[in-house]
Amino acid sequence: MEPLFFLVLLVQIWSVRPHDQLLNKNIFILAGQSNMAGRGGVVSKTITGGAATWDGIVPPQCKPGPSILRLSANLTWVLAHEPLHADIDVKKTVGVGPGMAFANGVLAKDPTFGVIGLVPCAVGGTKIREWGKGTFLYKQLMRRARSSLQDGGTIQALLWYQGESDTVTKEDHTDYKRKLERFFSDFRDDLQSPLLPIIQVALASGSGPFIKIVREAQLGIDLLNLRTVDAKGLSLEPDGLHLTTRAQVRLGKMLADSFLHFLPTSPILTPTYTSTGPPLRCSNFIFYIFLLALLLRCIRMILVTF
Repeated sequence: MEPLFFLVLLVQIWSVRPHDQLLNKNIFILAGQSNMAGRGGVVSKTITGGAATWDGIVPPQCKPGPSILRLSANLTWVLAHEPLHADIDVKKTVGVGPGMAFANGVLAKDPTFGVIGLVPCAVGGTKIREWGKGTFLYKQLMRRARSSLQDGGTIQALLWYQGESDTVTKEDHTDYKRKLERFFSDFRDDLQSPLLPIIQVALASGSGPFIKIVREAQLGIDLLNLRTVDAKGLSLEPDGLHLTTRAQVRLGKMLADSFLHFLPTSPILTPTYTSTGPPLRCSNFIFYIFLLALLLRCIRMILVTF
C-alpha cells in the first residue's frame, strides 16, 4: 500500500503545476479610457445607422495563448482574448486594444518571460479627475490591482492611456499635469511600490481643441521609472478619435518594446502574495528536485515490492 500512496501523492503534486504558473505570473495593469480599452474595428453608429458594432477581426498579433491571462470582472483569472475590456468597459462597444498585442510582443521578444496576467481597468470617456484617489474608478482600480496579487505574482508595470476627454474645455486641461502626476504617485504609494514602472501613451487624438496642451503636459512629466510612448501619427478610425486595429497592434508592440528596453535594472519592489498572504519564495528548481526525489523513492519501493 505504501508504494501506491506515494504514487498517488506524486500525481497530486504534479497536478498542481498549473497553479505554480499563477504564483509566478507577471501582472500588468491596463488603465485609462477608450483607446486603452480598445475601439479597433468598432464601426460607429453614425456609419451603421444603428448601434456601434465590432467587426470581430482579431489580427495574429492579438491571438490568445496559454501564457496570457486576464483578470475578469469577477476577479478570476481566465485565458485572455479580444476584446480584452469586454466585461469592464461595459457601457460602450469594445474592440481591439493594445493589451493583447503588448503581451504577445513581450513573449515574442522573450519566450522565457513566463505567464503574463493582464488586468483591464480602462473605461471610455473618462477624465483625469475621475481617476483621482477616492473616486469610484480609483477604488475599482486598486481593488482589481490588489486582487490580481491574491494568487501570487508581481505587478510589473502600469500601462496608461488617457487624456482625450480632457481636451474639450479649459477647465478640463488646466492643471492636467499635476493631476496626472498625483494619480501616478498615489497608485504607487497605495501599492507600496514607489519604483513601479509606468508606461504612459501620449495622445494621438482628442475630443476637443486642446490636444496640444494635454500632450505637452504628458510629455513634460518627469518621474522616476516613467516612460512615454507617443501615439501621434498612428492611424485613426473614421471618427477621428479612436485608433484602428492596425494602430492598436502597432501601439502594443511599442509598449512591449518600451517595457523590455527601459525596465530598470533594480528589482521591481512590488509585493508578491499567495492566497494565504505571505510572500512565496520557493523556486521552480527546488520544486522539481523535490518531485524527482519523490519519484525515485516511489520507483525504488515498487521494485522492492515486486
